[in-house]
Amino acid sequence: MKLKQILPFCLLFIIVLSSCRKDELITDSSAKLEFSVDSVLFDTVFHYAGSTTKVFRIYNKHDQPINISKAYLAGGTGSAFKLNIDGISTTASMPVLTDIEILGGDSMYVFVQVYVNPSGSMPLLIKDSIIFETNGNIQDVKLTAIGQDVYLHKPNVFPTNGFPPYSIIGREGFDTILPTDKPHLFFGYTIIDSDCILTMDQGTKCYFNKYAVLMVFEDGTLNVTGVKGNEVTFQGARLEAEYKEVPGQWGKIWLYRLSKNNVIDWAIIKNGGIGIQVDTVASLTTPTLRISNTIVKNMSAAALYGQGAHIRAWNCVFANCGQFVAALTIGGKYKFEHCTFANYWSYDSRTTPAILLSNYYESSAGTILRPLDSCYFGNCIIYGDIAEEVGMDSSAAAGPGFFKYEFENCDIKTQHSFDGHYTFCVNGDPGFVDVTVNNYKLGSATAFAVDKGTTSIFISPDLNNSPRPNPTTSIPDLGAYEFY
Repeated sequence: MKLKQILPFCLLFIIVLSSCRKDELITDSSAKLEFSVDSVLFDTVFHYAGSTTKVFRIYNKHDQPINISKAYLAGGTGSAFKLNIDGISTTASMPVLTDIEILGGDSMYVFVQVYVNPSGSMPLLIKDSIIFETNGNIQDVKLTAIGQDVYLHKPNVFPTNGFPPYSIIGREGFDTILPTDKPHLFFGYTIIDSDCILTMDQGTKCYFNKYAVLMVFEDGTLNVTGVKGNEVTFQGARLEAEYKEVPGQWGKIWLYRLSKNNVIDWAIIKNGGIGIQVDTVASLTTPTLRISNTIVKNMSAAALYGQGAHIRAWNCVFANCGQFVAALTIGGKYKFEHCTFANYWSYDSRTTPAILLSNYYESSAGTILRPLDSCYFGNCIIYGDIAEEVGMDSSAAAGPGFFKYEFENCDIKTQHSFDGHYTFCVNGDPGFVDVTVNNYKLGSATAFAVDKGTTSIFISPDLNNSPRPNPTTSIPDLGAYEFY
């Protein structure tokens, strides 16, 4: 056979041999795995709740396939962690995953969750590691979680009338104070019973699972009494850093019709669907809700949703919502002093104004009028990133006195003319420190909202617990914060 006839066969043999070698498992002990991380950290995880799923990757940087002979949790079946590699999970009956092959130059995802069972009020540090055995090598990725015991509020009543499952806090005719030594974790609907005052003292921490709702029933009362630096907090149950400012993680605080004398002072309410929903006026002389020194932010729908409600508010920030920061609908009676309404929603496009006022609703019977008895904003900021931040929705059928509102010494982003409903109002960028991180303090002594308030309103201290007005001037600034 001539050389030119032999050569193609030689080349083919080399190609086949090379291909076979690439398909062969690499068994050299110097061949090791690489990982996208060397450790996985779970922030505070609550008893009963489980964790979010953490993900990392295993890399085979070699040309040939590599076989992981064993992968397992060092803590074995007693581990608080759960492991899934390539769609296969560790279980009590299969705590060790075996013979996991990764092709040359390929990678594989590893999913980890943690379930904790601590007891007592102090957080518990939980550690483990994932062990990988490959070609006689032992490599690991370390796992760390902080577990926290909680008071659990979980549905134990299952109605057949269409109302969702719920649990009850307190008992009719008996007042209740929530303990503060451990956080409270809410699932489903939790109801403050009729004729019961539920008090949450300073430092109470309330965490809500997906769709969880705290409802104050007829004749019930919510009494929140935080202090500056030790506020009462309401937020989602995920405490990982990536959930810190994510809206829509839980449902709402719902002050149901005919609930009464609700008070929220020094609270932080964030990352839900609706911050506070207040239904139906129980009295035009006594507010259904008094809310002060409180921040309500990062709601997928609205921070404050009034339906024919009576609300009195001061030193509050309502901010960063997918629709309205305050929807004051179906009439009612409202008074806001030194409040900041700010909407710079960035998750998707927003076409709804920061605040909405209306005096009717539509039903099968037609238009039902509810008078907006009064709605007063004094020394407030109403601002955002769309052209019109004030929505007026009055029924054409409403007569005189059915739509009464007033803005006094407010900074308002609006295209409405400043008519008789507006007294000494202005329209200019307030000068917030940084709206991208929800910092609605005034950034400098020359900020637009500085020294534009009326002294006829006296609310002191401000939301930063500083005297108002600043001692260097006799004129208060607009909004919830005084510049210092």
